[in-house]
Amino acid sequence: MKNINIFEDSNDLKQAPLASRMRPLKLDEVVGQQHIIGKDKLLYRAIQADRLESIILYGPPGTGKTTIAKVIANTTDSYFSKLNATNAGIKDAEAVIKDAKFNYGAYKKKTILFIDEIHRFNKNQQDFLLPYVEDGIVTLIGATTENPYFEVNNALLSRCRIFELKPLEKADLIKLMERTLTDKERGLGDANIVIDDDAKEFLADMANGDARSVLNALELAFLTTKPEKDGNFHITLSVAEECIQKKAIRYDTNGDNHYDAISAFIESMKHTEPDATLYYLARMLVAGEDIKYIARRICVCASEDVGLANSQALEVATTAMLAAERIGMPEAAKILAHAALYVCCSPKSNTVYGITYAMKDVEKTGNIPIPPFLQDASYKNAYKLGRGIGLDNIHSFPNHYSGKPCMPEELKAKHYFKLSGTGNEKKIQEFLDYLKENLK
Repeated sequence: MKNINIFEDSNDLKQAPLASRMRPLKLDEVVGQQHIIGKDKLLYRAIQADRLESIILYGPPGTGKTTIAKVIANTTDSYFSKLNATNAGIKDAEAVIKDAKFNYGAYKKKTILFIDEIHRFNKNQQDFLLPYVEDGIVTLIGATTENPYFEVNNALLSRCRIFELKPLEKADLIKLMERTLTDKERGLGDANIVIDDDAKEFLADMANGDARSVLNALELAFLTTKPEKDGNFHITLSVAEECIQKKAIRYDTNGDNHYDAISAFIESMKHTEPDATLYYLARMLVAGEDIKYIARRICVCASEDVGLANSQALEVATTAMLAAERIGMPEAAKILAHAALYVCCSPKSNTVYGITYAMKDVEKTGNIPIPPFLQDASYKNAYKLGRGIGLDNIHSFPNHYSGKPCMPEELKAKHYFKLSGTGNEKKIQEFLDYLKENLK
């Protein structure tokens, strides 16, 4: 017998919060996360075939960890038990293990154990589970908002497959709201709700990829709106703003606002204007701009406009991009500010633009032969073709520098590398000058 009611707090579905009522019951109802539950993906196939192995579901709140667990509960022929690590201990786990052993011995049925907030289990509690997971007494589904590589024991991790859930896309959240407004059994389909497009967009933006958040806001908007004379409940942008307690910023992520804001942000970093950099970053964040997009643009600026003048700028920007994506909002705001200010306050150079001019010349000149002495000479008899002949061991020269030109003869007058003389590029120029002056 399947245990499929462990997620419901009330037998009266209509009395449960909207977000709880709208939890999908089967895989095809799940919105988003197609990178792990798409029809051709491993997790989808494992759930459909009821051949699930122990897994850890890792991601921000409201991205579907408990939802996927509920789908599994409604799909599997195994017994299904749930513990919340915030209030459960070893005794609770012992009871589940005891029942799991009995059910397998008596009925040959396995047990799936879902542990929400598994990162809150201490080392001893996690160690207790280890032998039973390893022996297959229980199949573990752990859900966590924290990086499991930091919060879950390595021994337990090695016996689980980790699936990372991403914040839902704006389109996913809008789809979820539209489904809710038409679902008469579990949603608000029988309430005659009319919601303006800008209100819908605003709620999706403000949810920051959290399905629970957007449904809670939608429910509050409905409950606090009086019906009009025609009986319809009209949810406008002002109603949505009141529910979120935040004003909508005029910002179209696919239009002028988007491009104007990112342009102002980048130009402020390039012009070494830290106050303006923070202001335009704030405008984008408050408007709900994708933090991954912002982080990528900081990386581009770190290379294109700082470059060799301070190569560490690209390292800081890249690290911030990874951290912001892993941690999410609101903390990611500080991470992005850190990187943006570092790039902003770094000496500037466009030396790396040399690659643009080099690529243009390649397109114009085609496949100019590479000088024979630079060609691959690693295979037998390559020397008979003249390849590699005259290629000296660079480390046999003073300062490990031969001064031998490597450009094709046709392009020997071309110079793509032009140092600006700012920041670290001044030291680079001094080093190159030293090598040429001391060439023997």
